[in-house]
Amino acid sequence: MSKKIVMTAVALLSVSAAFATVAGAGTPVLDQRQQNQAQRIGQGVRSGELTRPETRRLVRGQRELRRDERAARADGVVTARERAGLQREANQQSRRIHRQKNDAQDRR
Repeated sequence: MSKKIVMTAVALLSVSAAFATVAGAGTPVLDQRQQNQAQRIGQGVRSGELTRPETRRLVRGQRELRRDERAARADGVVTARERAGLQREANQQSRRIHRQKNDAQDRR
């Protein structure tokens, strides 16, 4: 297992945890969900279920979700429409994680 991938997954987990504690006031459900998804990605890396390109794409998706959440919070309030959009994006990311972890590809 590549140290670089493991370190990337660990960094993602720590950034997600730190982000959730700092910015948790506006979207606590989404913050917890992002942390769970980051843990699922890390577990997939450790078990070998995710290849390097799959991991890279999933980490990028998590980063985009965090960026969109920050943009929604930029004015100090997350509207119902923004919240629904963030949930939809989190649902898509969750499906991607599931598909990638359960496909025929693995890192051997």
